[in-house]
Amino acid sequence: EVQLQASGGGLAQTGESLRLSCAASGITSDEYTIGWFRQAPGKEREGVSCISSADGSTYYADSVKGRFTISADNAKNTVYLQMNSLKPEDAAEYYCAAGVDFCTVIAGKLFAGMNYWGKGTLVTVSS
Repeated sequence: EVQLQASGGGLAQTGESLRLSCAASGITSDEYTIGWFRQAPGKEREGVSCISSADGSTYYADSVKGRFTISADNAKNTVYLQMNSLKPEDAAEYYCAAGVDFCTVIAGKLFAGMNYWGKGTLVTVSS
């Protein structure tokens, strides 16, 4: 059974940083993608970033590019999302997800085919 556990959310002020962690277990595929998504109240869920296990390729939505960095520690089966220069519009519930399909950026937005989802971790950014 694939399990994904996101953690690291909290309260930050504008301009500060937070690091989210996604601990994954039960993934048996040799090639998969883990991504971060977020959903703010009253808004649709949006893709933030993803990383491929095959070659370490990373993808970012334009809204976070240059501020967020995704990375993986394969020994710990954990994917991180380092979020710097946080803005109030970054406030949302953040979810990590895993899939064996695709992850891509089109017109600045991140799209991914994910098969498994974890529970979210809340990020609040005060101005």
